[in-house]
Amino acid sequence: MGGLKFDKWGYEVNTASDACISAINSFYHQVLSYGRERSAIMEALAHDRNCVLANVFAAHSHDSSDPSSVHVHLQDAKARLKQASKYEKAVFDAVSSLIAENRDDDVALELHSKLLEDFPRDLVSLKRAQILCFYMGRPDLSLNLVQKVLPQNEQENYIYGMLAFSLLETGRMADAEKAAKKGLQINREDSWAQHALCHVLQHECRFKEAVGFMEECSKSWNSLSSFMCTHNWWHVALCYLEGHSPMRKVLDVYDHCIWKELERNHAVPREVYLNALGLLLRVYLRGEIDIIEDRLKILAGCLTNQDLWYLEWHLDVLTVWALASTGEYGKGEDLLKGLRSRISKMSNKKRRVMQGGMLLAEAMYEYGKGNYSRALELLGPDFDANRCKAIGASDEQLDVFNEVWYVAMLNTGRAAEAIKVLESRTEKREGVPFMWRLLERAYSMLGRPEATAAREKAKHLEDTCFK
Repeated sequence: MGGLKFDKWGYEVNTASDACISAINSFYHQVLSYGRERSAIMEALAHDRNCVLANVFAAHSHDSSDPSSVHVHLQDAKARLKQASKYEKAVFDAVSSLIAENRDDDVALELHSKLLEDFPRDLVSLKRAQILCFYMGRPDLSLNLVQKVLPQNEQENYIYGMLAFSLLETGRMADAEKAAKKGLQINREDSWAQHALCHVLQHECRFKEAVGFMEECSKSWNSLSSFMCTHNWWHVALCYLEGHSPMRKVLDVYDHCIWKELERNHAVPREVYLNALGLLLRVYLRGEIDIIEDRLKILAGCLTNQDLWYLEWHLDVLTVWALASTGEYGKGEDLLKGLRSRISKMSNKKRRVMQGGMLLAEAMYEYGKGNYSRALELLGPDFDANRCKAIGASDEQLDVFNEVWYVAMLNTGRAAEAIKVLESRTEKREGVPFMWRLLERAYSMLGRPEATAAREKAKHLEDTCFK
C-alpha cells in the first residue's frame, strides 16, 4: 500500500514507511558528508522495495560498483512511476540521464537544472549536478547552480562547502575562503568545506597554516569515504611537499594515511590509487626517485589489474605514467590502446572535449619512459593543464602536469622556453620553493646571473615555510 511522506527537504515521497524515509534521509547525510555508509539506501528498500525514490538512488549508487543491479532498480522505479510524486519523477529523469549508457552531459545537466528550479532545497541533486559539471570541466556552470539555490538554503548544512569549491575553481579565492569559513561555522566537521579552505590556503602558499588546520580537522575523518579521507590527507602531504618540509613527513602521510586505506575492507581502491599516484608523481618530479622507487613499483604492480582501468580518465592518465616509469611498457600500451578505442566511440562533441586528455595520457606514457622530447611534442608549446579539466581533476590536481611540462623542457635543454613560463608562474604564486629551484636551474643552464637570486629566494622559502 502506498502513502505520502516527506523527506528532509520537505518534498513528497510515495511510501507508507517511516523507516524508509528515515533511511533515505540517512543516505542524504552520507552523500553530503562523504560518509562510508551510503548503503543506507538499501535499508530504505528493505522497508519499502516499491519506493521509487529509493530505487532510483540505489541504481545511482551501484552505477560503477554493481552495474547488473542498476537496471533492476531502474526498472523497479520505472514500473511505479505513475504512483510517484512530481519530485520523485524529476529525480528519476535526472538520475536516469546520468547513468545512461550513452550519456549526454548537456541533457543530464539540463534535467538537473530543471529539478533544482522546482526543488531548490534538494542538496543531494545539487551535489550530483556539481560532480557532473566537474567532469565536464565547467566550474562556471557549477557555480551558477549553487548560487541559484543558495537563497533557499542560506543556513543549511553543506551548502557553503559546495559554494566554496566552485568559487575557488573559478579563481575567486577570497570569496571561496569566506564561503568555506561560513560552512565551518555551521558544521565544523563539513569535510568538503575543510577541503575547500585547504585548497585556498595551499594556493596562497600558507602551507603551515593549511597543515595545522587540516591535521586538527583530521580527528573527524575516520567516518569519511576512502576518497575524502585519502584526498584530504593528500592535500596535507602536498602542503608538506610544496613547503619543503622533510620528505619523511610526506612519505609518512603516504604510508599511514593514504596507502594504509587499502587495508580497510570496504575501501574503494580506485580513489586511494588516484591520491597515491598524484602524490608519488610530485615526489618523482622533485628528483626523489630513489626513496619512492619501491612504493611506486608496488603501486604500479597493483595497477596492472585491468579492473582498475577505464574508471576515471584522471586515474588512467596517472596509471599510464606509473606503468611506463616502472618498465611495464606492454601494460601501458594496452591501456593507451583502450583509451584510444573509447575516444573513437564518443560523439564528435565529446571526442573534441576529451582529445586533450588523450594527448596528456600519451605524453605521460612517453615521460614515464624517459622520452622527454616526444612528451613535449605531444603537450605542445603552449600547454596549460587547466585545459584538461574534463579528465575529472581540480586545478590543484592538474598542476602536476604543468610541472611535468616544466621539467621536460629543462630535461631537453629548452631553458629559454622554461624561463618564460616559470617567471610567469612565480609572479602569480611566489611561495613555492620548487618553482624557484627550477628557475635557478634554467638560468644556470644559460649562464645567466639571475640564477643567484633565484637560488637565494628558494633557500629563503625552504628555510621559512614551516618556521
